[in-house]
Amino acid sequence: MKDPYLPLDLVKEAESLGYDSVWTAEAYGSDCFSPLCWIGANTEKIKLGTAVMQLSARTPTAAAMTALTIDHLSKGRLLLGVGVSGPQVVEGWYGEPFKRPLERTREWMQIFRQVIAREAPVEFAGNQYQLPYTGPGSTQQGKPLKSITHPFRKHIPVYMGAEGPKNIKLATEIADGWLPIFISPYRVNVFEESIKDRPEGWEIAAQVPVNVADTLEEALLPMKFIMAHYLGGMGSRKENFHKRLMERMGFGDEAQKVQDLYYEGKRAEAREAVPDALADEISLSGPLDRIKERLQDWKKSPITSMSVMVRDPEVLRFLAENVL
Repeated sequence: MKDPYLPLDLVKEAESLGYDSVWTAEAYGSDCFSPLCWIGANTEKIKLGTAVMQLSARTPTAAAMTALTIDHLSKGRLLLGVGVSGPQVVEGWYGEPFKRPLERTREWMQIFRQVIAREAPVEFAGNQYQLPYTGPGSTQQGKPLKSITHPFRKHIPVYMGAEGPKNIKLATEIADGWLPIFISPYRVNVFEESIKDRPEGWEIAAQVPVNVADTLEEALLPMKFIMAHYLGGMGSRKENFHKRLMERMGFGDEAQKVQDLYYEGKRAEAREAVPDALADEISLSGPLDRIKERLQDWKKSPITSMSVMVRDPEVLRFLAENVL
């Protein structure tokens, strides 16, 4: 029986077609690493990415231990995507304060890189992380430690999931790439200031939902449902990074309407209020001929790779023929 939650047959098909990588995610249910290990054990060459691992879920050293272990088991196939999540999840699920997320990300990355490089015992004196810890409640017995396990690679690629201008800018400084969750090839100028100083070889790995249907209207329905959920349910009224991004992309009034309807319990109306233009631009939707045509616009953009979200093997093969 096929597993609807972990479509290994689809992953193996992607590997045979030459797809570069497969990605798993986490929110506040299944974690991102367990299914990735399962996939890695059943494949040979496709890269294994997390999109994204939440920083507050693991200390930098715990994440580094998991990363170097998976990298060994997969013979160097890991791509680590990380992100700060948001206050609803960080404070509501992990029970940690959502304070100074940019600072936390920078410190987290510095410690992670130290562990993976394994050049010396890890020591760090930051505002959010201290190794060894000597603060309140400390036994004062901690000492700098170096990983017992030698890394398979001294540098594991780390991608950042980011939406805010400062966070995207930080990704160009400390990460190997960026994982934009909502990006339009027609509005990349929205991010121009943040990515203008990106180093050579820096990746923009866009997540692109693919919805095939006989009509564009029908194909956009799943995307409009997703956007209504992100604008209304993935964040609070006070702090919703997705809504802020939609404002910068020129859909501020529409995003506000969607959020208002969602909070009023009018989920169907919220979905209908998502602009067709927005849902269309950040996805590949419609009949296959239209998707083939729209692919050309994605190829002309600064985006370096596309993480296509698809479940149909036929569509997977179609994309391989027209992209790979």
